[in-house]
Amino acid sequence: MPAANQRSTTNHLLAAISRQAYQRMLPGLKPVELNYGEVLYEPKDQIRYVYFPIDCLVSLLTAVDKGRTLEVGMVGNEGMVGMPMALGIGFSAVRALVQASGSAMRMTAARFCVEFKKNPPLQRAMFRYDHFLMAQISQTAACNRFHEAEARLARWLLMTGDRVHANDFYLTHEFLAHMLGATRVGVTNAASVLHRRKLIDYSRGNIKILDRKGLEAAACVCYRIVKDLQDRAHL
Repeated sequence: MPAANQRSTTNHLLAAISRQAYQRMLPGLKPVELNYGEVLYEPKDQIRYVYFPIDCLVSLLTAVDKGRTLEVGMVGNEGMVGMPMALGIGFSAVRALVQASGSAMRMTAARFCVEFKKNPPLQRAMFRYDHFLMAQISQTAACNRFHEAEARLARWLLMTGDRVHANDFYLTHEFLAHMLGATRVGVTNAASVLHRRKLIDYSRGNIKILDRKGLEAAACVCYRIVKDLQDRAHL
């Protein structure tokens, strides 16, 4: 974790603004550790903090009913958790759930609003990221509706790996079921297909990508579409 008095170059939004703009923000940024399974916001919650992930990953989930949720987006070191604040909205429409433990820079929502209004470089970076996030959410909605479970699982594992910069991570099938909007049986079957093809290995919640190129070939086109959008947005 970078020290509080050093510039974080591992969150792309913070790295995208000028040093002078970053220095103005620095006193309000606090390094924190986010833990797997931690809920940062629930729907309708007031947003008290925004988070700039460094090596953690946060899922944005929408509730279908009392027992079911579905991931509609994910935020890693390319962005910020708490985007409604950049649009002048102080509450969350989704559940923000930590999917992979790691570090982040945190700022109070009130301080962020002040910094955002007087920091044009930050505004430009945030608007660029907001466009990408909306595109990611739209593509994820289409993916969840039209693509088979194993292709969606491959896409999801690749997106997760990109953001945590690792090929192995801890994810239970129950957790994956919420992410993909599938049953635990459906996730198990999809993981078994990828395992038999020697693309991944998994045991007791630990999943490891064995063949990234093969996994990319097994994934639906949504992975490449979102990745290309991210690259074009320079995130």
